[in-house]
Parts: sequence; structure tokens; C-alpha cells
Amino acid sequence: MTTTERDGGTLPGDPSPRAGRREWIALAGLALPTLLISMDLSVLILATPALSADLQPSAAQLLWITDIYGFLIAGSLITMGTLGDRIGRRRLLMIGAAAFGLASMVAAFAPTPDLLILARAVQGVAGATLMPSTLSLLRHLFRDENQRTVAISVWATTFQVGVVLGPLLGGVLLEHFWWGAVFLPNLPVMAVLLLAAPKLLPETRDPAPGKFDLVSAALSIVAMLAAIYGIKRIAESGADVPALLALAAGIAVGVVFVRRQHALPAPLLDLRLFRSAAFTTSVTVNIMIGTLMAGTFFLLAQYLQLVLGIGPFEAGLWMLPQSAVIIVASMLAAVAVRRIRPAYIVSGGLAVTAAGLFVLAQMDATSGILFVMAAWVIVGLGVAPSSTLSVDLIVGSAPTERAGAASAISETGGELGNALGIALIGSLGVAVYRGAMSDVAVPSEAARESLSGAMAAATELPARLGADLVAQAQAAFASGLQLAATAGALAALIGAVAAAVLLRHVRR
Repeated sequence: MTTTERDGGTLPGDPSPRAGRREWIALAGLALPTLLISMDLSVLILATPALSADLQPSAAQLLWITDIYGFLIAGSLITMGTLGDRIGRRRLLMIGAAAFGLASMVAAFAPTPDLLILARAVQGVAGATLMPSTLSLLRHLFRDENQRTVAISVWATTFQVGVVLGPLLGGVLLEHFWWGAVFLPNLPVMAVLLLAAPKLLPETRDPAPGKFDLVSAALSIVAMLAAIYGIKRIAESGADVPALLALAAGIAVGVVFVRRQHALPAPLLDLRLFRSAAFTTSVTVNIMIGTLMAGTFFLLAQYLQLVLGIGPFEAGLWMLPQSAVIIVASMLAAVAVRRIRPAYIVSGGLAVTAAGLFVLAQMDATSGILFVMAAWVIVGLGVAPSSTLSVDLIVGSAPTERAGAASAISETGGELGNALGIALIGSLGVAVYRGAMSDVAVPSEAARESLSGAMAAATELPARLGADLVAQAQAAFASGLQLAATAGALAALIGAVAAAVLLRHVRR
């Protein structure tokens, strides 16, 4: 039974249909794969040394093992979201769950680097089927606007928590098992989803989807892969020729993709969605939040470990307070939107984010962990309501039959923001570090290029000279984080003003 007939016992035309216990249980089922997908983005961070010792991958293979998953999620989201609109979101969710589980099992026991890369690639494509499917199904399960906002806040919070829990769970498993064990928790969760989905989730699809355009699908994947690869390479290696060529190719193919969508009677991506000011502004806010969080976290994680001397597992524990704040603030936003316009909540959240980043910009190499984490908690307090409401507006602004495409655009915006954050904010911090170290006498160029390089070089110097080099490098890195946080604060303030103006007419 599809939503063209009945959905959970409620006719589509019924006024303000309320979700019952069945729908809330279904939400719990949809949150679990979302949690695992986000955990798998970071779960290999701690497993890399053990994996390298066992499989002995080359430098290029190791890079693909860590990156191919995120690349293919980002590149496949639009195609998979629209495919779900056509073949059915529950069907696509179940196909993706089966593929994700099988790929996880192969990854856990992979005997060679090439097989592990292939398994991670399949995980990425399968993850791209799960993410928009879960979000678009929420659009159908929760037709009441207030309930839908609560459901989306739970969904968004689950994704954020997964990013933090990934390294923590990985650390616990690696203390007792081999590196492949970090993939095994995926298996029972996907098995439960496959068993529960037919009973809890309605089948929903676009009743008149039109022909699926394979050329558009290929263009969208190539454009996203090339663009994100170029952006990440710029962040890692600078604006070299391969990075610029990849970025230019991504933009060029993207232009061809957009022109093709205008010409098709049944486009893969319905560009008319962007005619809605609420939709377009919310997508932009989503990209901005991803940029600010990913870029700042990229520098902050290094600051905690290389400046404050905290191990990766302990650093993950220090991130838990922000996760708790994000959960609480997301729930409060879902309640507040019943009385306060979305424009004020989104704008206010970005203003609080700016305040948190400004506080973070006051730190230096001697700041204590409590000061730094207090600033990071303020950032989370602002990000949570802005992120929750922006996703809610993206999904709610789209027609029901295009829920999958809208959900895919929301997720693609977040992935693009993550890549931009590391490239823009992360590169800004690195550039400040390199500038500050340009006049410092160092034993190798690696010390001038990165803080980790400076700390490695310091071990080869006499104790006093090594300590001086580390202190100078840590101060230079802290200066980079200060400027990056200040730039992020200014961007968040601009976003707060823009959201207040562009969303001022949007009512619930």
C-alpha cells in the first residue's frame, strides 16, 4: 500500500493527522541506521594504525580506504534520493540496508587493501540509499508539522551523536578485538531494520515519477565526486594542478547536469524546488552549518591532541557534553517553533553559534580544556536549533511526492558543507600556522608545514631546542585556530541576518 492510497491509516487529505505509537517506534528504527552511517564516517580514525600493520596498504590505498566511503555517499545522494521517489522509499531503504550489512561483513574480514576499498565503496553507495530514504519516510510518517519537527530533531541529533560515538566505539572495540571489529555492529542493526521495515514503514513513492534518466544520474555522481575530491585535495595539498582540474571538472559537469535538468520533462533533480525561498535559504543554512562545524572541528581535534596533549579517545569523551547539549537544544527547538517563527529560531541559533566561535577565538596555546570545551558547547547550543529547523523546512517545503529528492538535497548540502569546511576554514588555520612558522628556524620543511611535523622534528633536537620548537609551533597553531574561529563567527553572524530576512514570511 502506498501513499497514493493510504499511509498509516490516514488519508493524505486529512487535516493535521497525528502520528501514533507505531510511527514513533518506526522513528526509532529509522534513527539506528542514521547513527551507524555517521559512525562509519569516523570509525576508522583509531583503526588506521592496526589496519595498516595488518594489510600494509600503500599511501594511496590508505587514502582511499579512509575517503572513498564519504566520497560515494556525497556523490550518490541525489541519484538515490530521486530513485527512492520512483521505486519506493521503503524498498530502497531495505535494498540499501542489505547491501550495507553485506559490505560491512566483507570490510570486517577483508584480507587485502583493494577488497577493503571495494567494501567501503559499496558501503558509501548503500549509505546514500539509507540517508534520504530515512528522512523522506519521516516526511510521510509525521504529517503533523509539530510532530515532524520533533522527529527530524531526533533524526538530526542521532547523526551528530554518531560522529562523536564513532571514535569512542572504535576505541573500545580495538582494545579487545582486531581492526575489522569496528564494522561488525552494523550487522545486527541492519538485520533488525530488514525485519521491522515491512511491518512499521509504509511504502511511499511519487505516483507519476516519469522516466529515470541514467545520463543525469551519471552526471550528478561525477560532478559531486570531482568537486569534493578537488576541495579535499586543496585542503590537504594546496591548490595544485590536480586539485584545480578536479574542481573545474566538477563545476563543468555540474553545469551540464543543471542544463539537462531544465530540458527534461521528468528531471532527476527538480530545480523548481529552489523557487521556494524557504527551501533555498534552508539549504544554504545547512551548507553553512556543515562548513562551520567541520572546519572548526578539524582544527579543534588537532588542538586538543597536539597542543593540550589529550589522546584521541579522551578527546572524544570531551566532545560528549556538546552532543548532550545538541540533543536538548534540538528538542527545545521542536517545541519553540510552535510559538516562534522559524526565521527567529534559525537566526537566533546562528547568532549563538557566532558567539560560541567568538569565545573560542579568545583561546591560546595555554588555555585550559574547560575553557575550550565551554566555547564548543555554546557552538553546539546554537547549531542544534538552526540545523533542526533548516532540515525541517527543506523537507516540509517540498511536495510530498518529491520528499526523497528534497531529503537528498538536504544531505548533499551537509556533505558539501563538510568538504568546504575542511578546505576553507581548515586551510585558513593551516595558512596562518605556516605564515607564523616561516621565520622560525626548523630542522625540516615538515615542521613548517604542520604542527604534527614540528612535534616529530622536535624529538630529533636537543631537549631545550625541541621544547622551544614545540612551544612556537603550538602558539602558531593556536593563532590559526583563533583566526579561523573569528572568520567562522563573522560568517555565522552574516547567516543569522540573512536567515532573519529571507525566512521572515515563513510560518508554521
